[in-house]
Amino acid sequence: MFGHIFGLIFNPEPTWKSIKAKLDQGSVNTTVLMIFLAFIPPVSGYIGTTMVGWQLGSGDPIKLTSSSAGFIAILYFFAIIVGINAVALAIRWMAQTYEAQVSYQHALALSCFTAVPLLLVGIFEVYPVLWINFLVGLLALALSVRLLFTGVPIMLNVNKDKGILYASSILAFGLIALVAMLVITALLWGFGLEPSLIR
Repeated sequence: MFGHIFGLIFNPEPTWKSIKAKLDQGSVNTTVLMIFLAFIPPVSGYIGTTMVGWQLGSGDPIKLTSSSAGFIAILYFFAIIVGINAVALAIRWMAQTYEAQVSYQHALALSCFTAVPLLLVGIFEVYPVLWINFLVGLLALALSVRLLFTGVPIMLNVNKDKGILYASSILAFGLIALVAMLVITALLWGFGLEPSLIR
């Protein structure tokens, strides 16, 4: 499964076909890949926020305490796992609308591999500079959207026209889930679970 990562980035259509063929044979386990990749952003974020910190203007770097950053990293990891699985469940739920026969493994593989660029750029959280993280994240998001739109017709056995609509629905679900996570974060901070800063 790890060998498909670079293929998806540089040559997505044949790589999606290869992934689908392996899933159809039952010789692939997406869960291991998902768990491995889900560790990258939280671990990088922990290192970046506790050891490097970030600067606002010309002042000293602002860092998080180890306990606060550790708690956030654990929540971050589980949010990634829940998010990937929630998108997979949404893909499976929407399958009837687009006349697709989708197993959970196929939906999970599509969800996981589509998220790969976003998870890999999590390594940049080691050095938390806002404009660098923004630009790299924007590039990763564009690549993830490309993977989604090329992967849906192949992985879910739908024609290209339905694939565009299906992928658009999945993308809309992802955006709604992102807004929901931001609201939950704001509520948790409001109830006293805000991060502890070191100045």
